[in-house]
Amino acid sequence: MELKAADVAEVQQIQQHFHVLAVDDSLIDRKLLEKLLRISSCEVTCVESGDKALRYLGLLDDLDKFSSSAASFSSPKLSHQQEVKVNLIMTDYCMPGMTGYDLLKRLKGSSWKDIPVVVMSSENEPSRIHMCLEEGAEEFLLKPLQLSDVKKLEPHLQRSLSRSSAEVKEEETVEIRNEIGITNSDAIDNENSTKEENNKNDNNNTFSKRKAANPEPSERRPKLKELQAAV
Repeated sequence: MELKAADVAEVQQIQQHFHVLAVDDSLIDRKLLEKLLRISSCEVTCVESGDKALRYLGLLDDLDKFSSSAASFSSPKLSHQQEVKVNLIMTDYCMPGMTGYDLLKRLKGSSWKDIPVVVMSSENEPSRIHMCLEEGAEEFLLKPLQLSDVKKLEPHLQRSLSRSSAEVKEEETVEIRNEIGITNSDAIDNENSTKEENNKNDNNNTFSKRKAANPEPSERRPKLKELQAAV
């Protein structure tokens, strides 16, 4: 069944919201990856090293040599992460200085840990693949990449976009609360008050139902003398 023109336009419009950060020290591989992603209607930002990727994401204040210690890096400011929207990160495994595996570990130990990461390599080594997947990579793709490989990324992009939309809604709610002077504690108190009021209403409704199920007799029972006279 063929898609209508309106349906195709809607799919393309959704895909254009996808932003992929591609990390590869090879210019040829970067150009190929950029072409494949743009064919799939994705926005692409290419950098040639792990350091440049961390700088772009706000995870690196300078270009000093990367330290493998998880405590050595500074977390990105929230304002920077709100400004830079990335739905997927693709990185080559073999790169000078910081490898793709090192970059993966750095990302999974930061506030960008929920962003899907895909590792690429021209070498099919099971131990390397297992290591990256264990560290949290969504996919491990072999070079040279094909258009069919890029198609595999769509589910990860969709999940990332849905998560981003939920975060935006939450941020908008917080901003609205701040504008009208409602704090989180006020919102919780209001929610608790609503629950208490609902519980009172439920209790009143239950009491009313009990009264309806056991109505008081409209006439009292006749006295004993009245019964004897009737006989």
